[in-house]
Amino acid sequence: MFESPAVPAVDTTAPFSPERIAPRARPVQRTDSARLLAGSRELVIEHAGQEYHLRLTRNDKLILTK
Repeated sequence: MFESPAVPAVDTTAPFSPERIAPRARPVQRTDSARLLAGSRELVIEHAGQEYHLRLTRNDKLILTK
């Protein structure tokens, strides 16, 4: 009736390595929100022709809106 798709064989004799699961990614950049906002309560981010607003609320939370 139906044939199942071919599943690649897994080498169970090879030692475990995280690189087998996922390639190493570059470290994620970190920055402080105060540095981004530079004393302001709102920042406009342009991405792919769109504007996004990063706002600091009265409760000291960040909200990103389009």
